[in-house]
Amino acid sequence: MADMMKKVPVREQDAKVRATNFEEVCLGYDETEAVEEAKRCLNCKNARCIEGCPVSINIPGFIEKVKEGDFAGAYQVIGQSSALPAVCGRVCPQETQCEGQCIRGIKGDAVSIGKLERFVADWAAKQGVRPEGAAEKKGKKVAVIGSGPAGLTCAGDLAKLGYDVTIFEALHEPGGVLVYGIPEFRLPKEEVVKREIENVKSLGVTIETNVIVGKSVTIDELLNEEGYSAVFIGSGAGLPKFMGIPGENANGVFSANEYLTRSNLMKAFRKDSATPIMESKKVAVIGGGNVAMDAARTALRLGAEVHIVYRRSEEELPARAEEVHHAKEEGIIFDLLTNPTEILEDEKGWVKGMTCIRMELGEPDASGRRRPVEVPGSEFTLELDTVIMALGTSPNPLISSTTEGLETNKWKCIVADETNGKTTKEGVYAGGDAVTGAATVILAMGAGKAGAKGIDEYLSGK
Repeated sequence: MADMMKKVPVREQDAKVRATNFEEVCLGYDETEAVEEAKRCLNCKNARCIEGCPVSINIPGFIEKVKEGDFAGAYQVIGQSSALPAVCGRVCPQETQCEGQCIRGIKGDAVSIGKLERFVADWAAKQGVRPEGAAEKKGKKVAVIGSGPAGLTCAGDLAKLGYDVTIFEALHEPGGVLVYGIPEFRLPKEEVVKREIENVKSLGVTIETNVIVGKSVTIDELLNEEGYSAVFIGSGAGLPKFMGIPGENANGVFSANEYLTRSNLMKAFRKDSATPIMESKKVAVIGGGNVAMDAARTALRLGAEVHIVYRRSEEELPARAEEVHHAKEEGIIFDLLTNPTEILEDEKGWVKGMTCIRMELGEPDASGRRRPVEVPGSEFTLELDTVIMALGTSPNPLISSTTEGLETNKWKCIVADETNGKTTKEGVYAGGDAVTGAATVILAMGAGKAGAKGIDEYLSGK
């Protein structure tokens, strides 16, 4: 009899092997493992795990179907709430959301909800099972700006309600942060992201790429000339932040956004890439979030020695515990309680090193985390040839600056009601990173759902 307190372990690529390739790290469950793990679910009456899920998937409902071996039924249960289950099963921070609320987790391991969701989505893909579309059309057009998690979710939900939806994507490939931000070894593009996008398209959603809203067409033109009854803005937050320290303009300093986009979207990790990436020997990644881990693990696979430089301790790292664990296993060096003060350049303007200062933790600041304070006289130099800044991003102001009546806050984020996505401009709704600044895939999806609900209420009242 299996120990019900312990979760069924998930198979992974060996750390030494995966550090040299871009194939997926986590290999997921097979049918037997998935059924065994599903049996650990207590099927709680007041399921706290649902409360922990930003898109409110009926978690006990789909796990019950897995228990019975009815994987198609499980997929349909998930499909009622989520447009991207194969993505969420891989990149959601389950440990702080659904699994963080799991009753099993009080005395033992929480049920591996994320791994079960991934299994169901992958099984459905292999069997050619698709989500169910709308029974009848409403005869109204809605425009969605951006094909990342917020835009895809909003479009999928609206299509299921019977609206004619067109997504406008600025890049040459749909998927937003799913294709340009998250590396292949965490989220395979061909077999996962493209497949999920095809599922959204199968609901009747049209996707137009290479359309920069604010440049190619404005929101006012979409509403007044192109016949759209409402617009949802899910354009993300792609504008990088920097530290403002001397030497930041040196050659060899990247934003994580650029570094990851080159690798993930433009396939710079391949030898035949038309847009190669710098061949670095020693890299420092500044920051401690998931994006910092992604950039560090990408640089490692491209052959560099990699340091994560973070000004707080390991306890305060914002990245998922799983990502930190994987990074350490792969050989990434963590320089914690360390803050850069200057990037050093050689006579040709290329990075040759970075001056840092040791930090110690003082009293908690506004974020609730202890504030890092410099230790006097503790400066030292790291020899490097590449620095990657992973300090967060903010929304591109192009849309807000070309749309009259659309209010933004001091961080250039669009002001929108989080319950329904409503902005200060009639018929325009927004959600995801364009509203909150950089956050998680699942929170963006939750905002896409709220936006779809808001648009449906707005158009149903017209």
